Amino acid sequence: MNKANTIRVFLLLSSWLTLFAYPKHSLKKFFPVTSLTSLLVIGMCTLAWPFNWWRSEGGKWTKLVNDGSFIFGPFFAGTLWIFHVTYGSVKWFIVINTMMDWLFAYPLNALFQKLKLYRLIHFSSLKIFCTFMLFSFLIYPLQIVVENRKRSRI
Repeated sequence: MNKANTIRVFLLLSSWLTLFAYPKHSLKKFFPVTSLTSLLVIGMCTLAWPFNWWRSEGGKWTKLVNDGSFIFGPFFAGTLWIFHVTYGSVKWFIVINTMMDWLFAYPLNALFQKLKLYRLIHFSSLKIFCTFMLFSFLIYPLQIVVENRKRSRI
């Protein structure tokens, strides 16, 4: 296994290992909105190929594995954890999301490109940051709608 694939596997497994400490009630509560968020990112990654936003060495298969390791690893687990820690306080949700999105879009993105996990072409750190912030502004109200629908069924 080459260095890039080792890093991908590490990102995926280490993210999922954190979920052993994740409360079961929160998993039930936030799983639907986290899954929808993952679908949004899958849509973004699907558009990345024809618009040449980023590339992974090795072609389509490598891009699929690379995107999947981020989507179903740190992005999925991170979304669950952010909701668990901040839900109920929009202010803290925005603060934590801003920090995490900035961290991914700038220093981690630069590191991942240096490690040759991918290379941005027609996408920038600013676009990553803005896209993920947009997603966060969509999913918090969605979680409120999900909560209200659950309450109305009772």
